[in-house]
Amino acid sequence: MKNILVSGLVNVETTVPVRKFPVEYYPIDYPFFGISTAVSGVGYNITAALTTLGDKVTLCGMVGDDFQGEYIRRSLARLQVDTGGLRTALCQTPSSAILYDPQGKRQVYCDLKDIQETSYGFSGDTCRDADLVVACNINFNRPLLAAAKAANKTVATDVHVLSDIHDDYNRDFMAAANILFLSDEGVGENYAPFLRALAQTYHNEIIVLGRGGKGAALWQNRDGSILELPSVQVGEIVNTVGAGDALFSGFLHHYAAGCTPEEALIRAQIFASAKIRASGGAKGFISEEIIEAFYSQFAQQMKQSAVYR
Repeated sequence: MKNILVSGLVNVETTVPVRKFPVEYYPIDYPFFGISTAVSGVGYNITAALTTLGDKVTLCGMVGDDFQGEYIRRSLARLQVDTGGLRTALCQTPSSAILYDPQGKRQVYCDLKDIQETSYGFSGDTCRDADLVVACNINFNRPLLAAAKAANKTVATDVHVLSDIHDDYNRDFMAAANILFLSDEGVGENYAPFLRALAQTYHNEIIVLGRGGKGAALWQNRDGSILELPSVQVGEIVNTVGAGDALFSGFLHHYAAGCTPEEALIRAQIFASAKIRASGGAKGFISEEIIEAFYSQFAQQMKQSAVYR
């Protein structure tokens, strides 16, 4: 079990099934037992995932003094996560609404309220006991990046959709990250030159590109290699919301536990594939024991289909 500091967005999320995209106009629909509301946000999703996998997580985040903020605190208490790092500093708690279709595609509306203009106020010993610092790419985490590097901590971040290696908003996060995750949504098929340019610019140790149904790619600074792994499907896809957070969390857990980057990524893909059998960013996480059962079933095939670029 590792001590992992997670700092990021927590919000209340409502998921709504739609018949198809684009959504046609109709005055009312009745998706019985289809609409659900739960706690989510990148910081919460990663915390829930790592806790399920057996890590000890310290969460830093901000909410408002409102019903949603209290709902989040109660949800964290059920996970047995200390809520001492959850500060009531916002005028309202952030919220999101997510539309998803029968194929699992989604459209996200995220209302951050005033979180991007609000300082968290990290103390000097915030990351003292952390084996790993997971700093989500939200404004209030910028001071945490410097503190973690000064304390010689391993920093992991996910910048999600990126199309420019010199992106102004994400530059600080990419520069601080030992472990950097991103999606291929802004990169496209010819991703290898993009990953190499990222590594040359920011000198990360590991870069992982989530490729959705196409699998994932792993760059390592030890030899400059790019390993392309195929996708794995362990069940019916219900909703892909939170798949990237699950991939990120699954990798961090297994890598911190001593797996090689390759072995950690295969297990992370299994973890993410199992997660999308449920609807909701923080639902559907499986235990390490179940991951290992799927690993024995799929790992050899995935390794045989892997390609180095």
